[in-house]
Amino acid sequence: GWPARRGLRAANGRLGRASATAASASARRASCVRLSSRSSTFPCFTTLLRLDTRTQDARLAEAEAAVAEARANLTVAERKARRVGELAAQRLMSQQDADEADAARTSARSRLDTATASRDSARVQRDFAVVRAPVAGVVSARSVQPGQVVSAGSELLRLIRDGRLEWRAELAQADLLRVGEGAAVFVQSPVGGEVPGQVRRVSPALDAQRRIGTIYADLPEPGDLRAGMFAQGRIALGEGSALLVPMDALARRDGRAHVFVVGDDGRVQERVVETGAVFGERIEVRSGLDGSERVVTRGAGFLGDGDLVRVVDAPAATAQPDAGH
Repeated sequence: GWPARRGLRAANGRLGRASATAASASARRASCVRLSSRSSTFPCFTTLLRLDTRTQDARLAEAEAAVAEARANLTVAERKARRVGELAAQRLMSQQDADEADAARTSARSRLDTATASRDSARVQRDFAVVRAPVAGVVSARSVQPGQVVSAGSELLRLIRDGRLEWRAELAQADLLRVGEGAAVFVQSPVGGEVPGQVRRVSPALDAQRRIGTIYADLPEPGDLRAGMFAQGRIALGEGSALLVPMDALARRDGRAHVFVVGDDGRVQERVVETGAVFGERIEVRSGLDGSERVVTRGAGFLGDGDLVRVVDAPAATAQPDAGH
């Protein structure tokens, strides 16, 4: 048997991309789509597409004209208030006329402020016509074509955030509570081996019907893994030691697991063992062995207690595995 790390929880999950979406802020017509292909890669803040701004340009021009008119009216009101104030000081006009001129000046200033706010709002609406990448990444989907009218809130583009791949695994309530952010994960690759990763986020809520939650694990170097694949993986819940033997070393008889230990005289002794978690092609032995014995690794199903065997060196491929495998 070989020592290995314990506390690994097996789980199944789907691979997906950590994505962001770009949506329309108002009903517009897509006048220009900059994307050359769905796999185009862009840095952050890159202009991805532009929407038709003719309506917004007209509204902005109207708002600019309203600001100019309000500013001119304020200038006239200020001059009039100043002249009336001077005449009222010389008692050539009544104080009531001076008060009315001051009120007209204040009203004109308020109308200018209102017109300025409307102009700024129109400018913001026009700026919404330019859609920029909120993060660096790869554009994975495009939902709009040039000339297409899009409604407010509709999805225009979907981006893969930093090209990042994540593993989303569902766990039962008891297991989910044992997983924390930063826990190591090992996802099986379709071509063999495992891809390491780290838990980025644990779902704060469980499905009310199935009582399961989701963990999200980042895979910095996904290798042959692709978004949309279904993959099995293991989550490290803690550190410890375990005794592992090859699966072929087990012989199951009468509902119990047995192994054959080779003695100094070359004869085997049959032992009942308690098994635990499976680690690839090896299985944990919880009791029945202490780790110092020599165990028959092949052909155990053909042996009986006391049989004589010939011991041969194991191939290099069956040497001690890396911890955690």
